[in-house]
Amino acid sequence: MVPTDEFTTALRLELELRYGGYRPWTVDTLYFGGGTPSRLGADGVVRMLDIIRSRVSLAPGAEVTLEANPDDITRENVAAWVASGVNRLSIGAQSFDDETLRWMHRTHDAGAIVRSVQSARDGGIENLSLDLIFALPERGAPATRSWSRDVDLALTLAPSHLSLYGLTIEQHTPLGRWHRRGDVSESPEERYETEFLYAHHALTDASLEHYEVSNFGRPGFRSRHNSSYWSAVPYAGLGPSAHEFDGTVRRWNTAPYAEWVAKLQASKDPIAGSETLSEDNLIAESVYLGLRTTAGLELRGPELDRVAPWIAAGWGTIESGNRLVLSPPGWLRLDTLAADLTLVRSHY
Repeated sequence: MVPTDEFTTALRLELELRYGGYRPWTVDTLYFGGGTPSRLGADGVVRMLDIIRSRVSLAPGAEVTLEANPDDITRENVAAWVASGVNRLSIGAQSFDDETLRWMHRTHDAGAIVRSVQSARDGGIENLSLDLIFALPERGAPATRSWSRDVDLALTLAPSHLSLYGLTIEQHTPLGRWHRRGDVSESPEERYETEFLYAHHALTDASLEHYEVSNFGRPGFRSRHNSSYWSAVPYAGLGPSAHEFDGTVRRWNTAPYAEWVAKLQASKDPIAGSETLSEDNLIAESVYLGLRTTAGLELRGPELDRVAPWIAAGWGTIESGNRLVLSPPGWLRLDTLAADLTLVRSHY
């Protein structure tokens, strides 16, 4: 576990180093994640929020999300988190199959997921999101895992939100090493499509809105924070690997924790790199982000003719204001469709 004192001290240093010269500002959403900050426990999360509040004011009704492992969600921790302002938990469930969880190197079992949801609700947090992973490798993953069972069990917990992610093989992970050795094979496209569409039908039949490629929410419970990303709203980021965006320039911090701490202890900005988005970059991002959600993308000029074959194939519909909204089968082809439309938009 990251030492709480060391982490929170470094976080305070980064906040003051980067934003100390600015007036305190008001935010509508805070998101603590990308490293499971629930490992900081009760005291650590409270201190982290206190540090952020030294420079930031929360708007009335602000969404404050904490990513959490199921086994970190105890009644004691939840009570402290709620008192500090946390009002939403994103729970890394991943699967309800114990053998699969062990294969994923998760520290919890299926029972811990159920207990964590109950502990959160008992402590006053009703806005709960569950993460599940689908499209496991065809060879190498436990045969006991059933995607339909995972989706059905998630629904029995009645979460307000679900995020579903297809498994990707990263090179510098145990799964990447297994893949290089030939112990596992990537999930075929057919399995990815079948499981994605099963989840779409099961969750929308249960009255959740499939409002973004990977996200489902009950009415009124869409992730406010993630929706800001998809709308290209500027955001600030602190911590190892954190990214931030001011509308034109994107910057990111160094990833290794020890390096992030060392730079801040030496009063150095832990930035690792930055990029200024060109006009072509901005066009590509606006197309891609627009097509990711049910808000869709407003078309203009020759774009309507370009997407006519997509509509005929059932990959999307044209809604009021000439907005293209992709269907779930269209989302399965998102990268290709976005690249095609970006090419058209970049040439007029």
